[in-house]
Amino acid sequence: MRRYIVKVKDVGNYYHRRINILGVVVEFSIPCKSNGSDYFTILKIIDQSQNDQELCVNVFMASINALPHIRAHKDIILLCDVWIENYEQKPSAIFNKTSSFALFDGRVGDDFRPYQVSPTFRFLDSDKVFIRRLRNWSQITPYDAGISQHVVSLEDIEGKLFVDLVCKVLYSCEVSSGKWMLFVWDGTDAPPISINTKLTDEEQIALPLQIEPVRLHEDVLRNFPHVGTVLRIVAGEVYEESGIHFQFVGNWVRMRNLHCKTESGLWKGVLTQATKCRPLSEKDNSVIDRLRVCNERILERGRIPSAANPISEILTVTGNEQARFATLLDLLLSPLVHGGFKCIVRFVAVYPSRTKYFKSPAGNYRIRMTLEDPTARLHALLCLDNAEVFFSGYPDVDTLTTKINKLLGVQESESFPRNPPWVQCCIGFHSSDENDVIGSREFHICNTRLVA
Repeated sequence: MRRYIVKVKDVGNYYHRRINILGVVVEFSIPCKSNGSDYFTILKIIDQSQNDQELCVNVFMASINALPHIRAHKDIILLCDVWIENYEQKPSAIFNKTSSFALFDGRVGDDFRPYQVSPTFRFLDSDKVFIRRLRNWSQITPYDAGISQHVVSLEDIEGKLFVDLVCKVLYSCEVSSGKWMLFVWDGTDAPPISINTKLTDEEQIALPLQIEPVRLHEDVLRNFPHVGTVLRIVAGEVYEESGIHFQFVGNWVRMRNLHCKTESGLWKGVLTQATKCRPLSEKDNSVIDRLRVCNERILERGRIPSAANPISEILTVTGNEQARFATLLDLLLSPLVHGGFKCIVRFVAVYPSRTKYFKSPAGNYRIRMTLEDPTARLHALLCLDNAEVFFSGYPDVDTLTTKINKLLGVQESESFPRNPPWVQCCIGFHSSDENDVIGSREFHICNTRLVA
């Protein structure tokens, strides 16, 4: 028995009919719940006949587990008995209850066992010939992320509501019941954001250190690059369990139609039903370009944030001017029990918020600062002698308020949003438990003086 497979370029000849199609999956939407009782994903496929014209395939299934879950770049799908419709003057395939599918590894080889099949799929020995031909063709045929005016890097997302992002997926996890999050990186720094809170808000609700409810475990953070912003991408309840099936952690993708917004002065991406994922090879031109830009940036600037060039106003001076700069993620993950680094950061919050409460009843400074750079946020204490150096002694409350307002980007009228400037400071750290060096770590500002 032999299955008749229609070429992608000929699908337009089969409107309102059921056909079989074999193609390379070049793009997919992350599976999610539809407005009804079922689940869906949208695939785009190509074959030898039409590698510049992608066929859209809408797949509907009763459960999210039953949907096709693409595993790797250039994987192949065999679709049987799919219905062909005319959508916006282009053919589109509809996969429903009478259809079936099988997913195959796209690499050249003699293993023709599918890694995922729908319940009614039946493999025919004759299918091997078509799969082998498609594998051989796909391995020698270049197709990349595509050209789009919406493709941007993280450093250029400001002012854009929806973007296409070429990025590496670093991690995926469930952050709360029914909600999961992707962590992606492209080697650039997301632009700094104005803080839409008053200083006094810190008394009731502290500015969060990250978007996820709890900071990731150190074993996960160790795999994150220490330069460049890691963007958090959130997925709502319609994507329940999708994180379990997302196979591209550790790989490069192009995220199309990603919604970008800010929360508590931090960037985040939001998956919508318009968001699509296009798997990329590490040899893809867009991936090579992202890595080249990142490497050139490190060679030229080291750990200095991109937006801090030049530092607009010299508000602080530090000792040991020859010390190399570090990022806040470097500090968070240092294996040392105690040490210190020089960083370029923004002071985004202070506690207590009123300068008249900066000193204890005994007359000693005791302040908690919230610092950020493109890689992380953290709390650092400013106390005792370090604070005395920082403020050049014990100025009166009005002078102290003027200094701290300038450091935290507060306008003269105390209106908000605030836009804290970039400054350099020395940050020391120590761990109270040698068996949990990173988990027991505390930070303090030292060897730094505010000169504004």
